[in-house]
Amino acid sequence: MRIGELAKRAGTTTRALRYYEQLGLLPARRAGNGYRAYGEEDVRLLRQIRTLQDFGFGLEDTRPFVECLQAGHPHGDSCPASLEVYRKKLSELDECIARLQEVRTRVSEQYARAERERDALAAGAAAEPPQCEWAASAAPDRNEWEKR
Repeated sequence: MRIGELAKRAGTTTRALRYYEQLGLLPARRAGNGYRAYGEEDVRLLRQIRTLQDFGFGLEDTRPFVECLQAGHPHGDSCPASLEVYRKKLSELDECIARLQEVRTRVSEQYARAERERDALAAGAAAEPPQCEWAASAAPDRNEWEKR
C-alpha cells in the first residue's frame, strides 16, 4: 500500500509517517517505481505507536515496542526493553500522582480554612480580614510547578 492509504488506515497523516521514517521507527521501503511501499505489519507498528502516544509516551519511548514487533513478537510489549519503558512510565506517573495529592491536600486545607473564616464573618464575629495563606507562605513557586 502507498503512504496515503497507510496514513488513513493508521489514523495519522502522511507527514507524521515521513517523520516516523526519519526517526527510524517506520521502515522506508520503496517499490520499483520509487513510491514508498507498506504492508500490514506497518499498520500494526503505527497502531502500537499511536496507542503508546495516547498513553503519554514520547516517540522515543515507543522504539523498544516497535523493535519488539519488528523482531517478530506477537505484541510490542513482550520484550525486556519494552517492559523497562513501562516500569519507567509507571514510576513517572507515581511521582506525578504524589505531587498532585500534595497539592490536593493543600487546596483542601485552604478551602476548609476559608470556609471557617466565611462562617465566622457570617456569624458576626470580629475577625481579621481574610487572606489567602498561600500568598503569605507555602504556595508552590509557579515556575517550579511548571518545570514538573
